[in-house]
Amino acid sequence: QVQLVESGGGWVQAGGSLRLSCAASGRTFSRYTMGWFRQAPGKEREFVAAISWTGGITHYADSVKGRFTISRDNAKNTIYLQMNNLKPEDTAVYYCAAASRAVTMNRSEYDYWGQGTQVTVSS
Repeated sequence: QVQLVESGGGWVQAGGSLRLSCAASGRTFSRYTMGWFRQAPGKEREFVAAISWTGGITHYADSVKGRFTISRDNAKNTIYLQMNNLKPEDTAVYYCAAASRAVTMNRSEYDYWGQGTQVTVSS
């Protein structure tokens, strides 16, 4: 069992930056692929970024490539999402998730989810 708690969301003007954190419980955290997803009002939850358990493999949605960076610190049981040059279309609730498999962008392959943190970007 893995419990996930996100933090770091908030309000920012377009062009600004935020860093999201996701703290995980469980001794086997380092063996999980971790991902970030987001859901805007009236839209489906979509993939943002994922990172392998070693941190050596990362994947990003095309919409965030070059602006967002996912990372992890297995000693702290925490993953991060550094978001730069934010745009109004990045406004959403951001969720972290854990998958007990190789790195994947498929939402259905994630086993555990956090409660989400709101990110609002104003123009």
